[in-house]
Amino acid sequence: MRILLYNPDNGVTRNFMPHLWMFLLQALTPPGHEVLLVDGNAQPMDESQIAQFVRDQNIGLVGIGAMTRMVARAYRMADAIRAAGVPVVMGGPHVTEEPDEALGRSGGPRHTDAVALGEADETWPQIVNDAARGELKEIYAPVDATGKERKPSLHPYPTIPWDKMDLGQFNLIPKRLHRFLKNFREGWGTFRIVPVETGRGCPYGCEFCTVTGFFGDSIRFRTNESVVNELLLLKTRARREGGQIVVFFIDDNFAINVKRTKSLLRDIIAANAQVFWVAQISANLLRDEELVDLIAASGGKWIFIGMESVDPVNLKDVNKGFNKPAEYAPVLQRLAKRNVYAITSFIFGMDNDTPGVAERTLQQVRKWPPGLPIFGLLTPLPATPLYKRLEAAGRLTRPRHWLDFVPFTMAHTPLKMTIEEAHAELNYGWAHSYSPEALAEVVAALDDNHVGDRVNIFLARLCFRGIYFPMMKKSSWLRVVVENRRTILRLIKEGLSRWMRPQYSASPDSLDVALPGVSGEANI
Repeated sequence: MRILLYNPDNGVTRNFMPHLWMFLLQALTPPGHEVLLVDGNAQPMDESQIAQFVRDQNIGLVGIGAMTRMVARAYRMADAIRAAGVPVVMGGPHVTEEPDEALGRSGGPRHTDAVALGEADETWPQIVNDAARGELKEIYAPVDATGKERKPSLHPYPTIPWDKMDLGQFNLIPKRLHRFLKNFREGWGTFRIVPVETGRGCPYGCEFCTVTGFFGDSIRFRTNESVVNELLLLKTRARREGGQIVVFFIDDNFAINVKRTKSLLRDIIAANAQVFWVAQISANLLRDEELVDLIAASGGKWIFIGMESVDPVNLKDVNKGFNKPAEYAPVLQRLAKRNVYAITSFIFGMDNDTPGVAERTLQQVRKWPPGLPIFGLLTPLPATPLYKRLEAAGRLTRPRHWLDFVPFTMAHTPLKMTIEEAHAELNYGWAHSYSPEALAEVVAALDDNHVGDRVNIFLARLCFRGIYFPMMKKSSWLRVVVENRRTILRLIKEGLSRWMRPQYSASPDSLDVALPGVSGEANI
């Protein structure tokens, strides 16, 4: 049987990193079946195109995974596939919390033949075998004999054959630039951001987050050896094809067990398995100087930090009081001293927010080392404590907002500002952080750093700008380039000057690259 694993885009902005679930399920598929992977962000399709694809490829089963912001798109694609006569199974955090919606049991249309609840490591082989026999069940759940949910162990962990699989669709370098870049600098034939997990689960239970509900509050880790071997496989492939690979450790909190994280990073260094990597780590865990030393030595370049707010009252309200705004600046300075930079995430529309919150936040951000600030609105995702609290208080304005997905649009009424005011604050934050003037200031603030560091953060800012200001067309990119022409020409001039110096030899930092993507069900 030929199987298609499909990850939808949200129809608004494309992700820069594929989702791990496709590769993991491919590795878990029983022998005798062929698995095709299509990421809608890399291979855009509409409903008619995907229906034609499954017919042309003689697909016997389609698996679709989608987070809440993508689920409306996922439903439309699933409807088209089922209309073509091919069965669909859907899974992921949203479907796990809203299985009746996907199965058409809550008053709406049916979108899928089966749902996989929770983590599908155990149930996927059963789903494939049942589909091959034409005996697909409606619901698959990893439960024990008593009906209690069973979380899969990560010992052993499936081997993902990164060295053999076709990753062509995930190359971020446009085809037209291949020849130029390969001639300009060796090792730039390809550039991919690859997801790797080292553990699952989070004990924090932030009110707005789906992670604890889906993966649980107990942390399960892979062995160090398993992670190191995967990095070596990726590193070998990058060298073989003359390209670049950056790893995004998609753990919801990479350093949740600091002792274990230090052990892993030491093993990565000892095995010479360093690649440039990104990870999500809470600010409170980055107080540890030795941990930050090991992050830098093992290849860490960007750390995603969910700061959420500079207001301690807001943080306490959403059960994230372990974040201490007074510690933000020292944490970021600690990272910057080692040429590690931060993606700092903020949420507007919290209950203690008032008009002017964006400028109050930016006043703090401007005092910190340059990084990538990103902004979102507080969003009640299904089955989270936040959703339940707002629903009970009658504050939801769009209870099923995901079925009519509108990016950066509130689904409830804030306490101390209007919805329109919250939207204005969000726009202010993005506009004042990603204007040509702001980008020029960030580059100038790094004048004492290697030109590679400045190019890195400038390119990253350009790409992250597209999260809020869509840059899906060539004309949009051209306009951005023109607006930032002075900064671009300055960087090119200095880069060429250093390139032409006979004594100059490229350091590892000169190969730094923009890392425009984060994983997980971000509240952005």
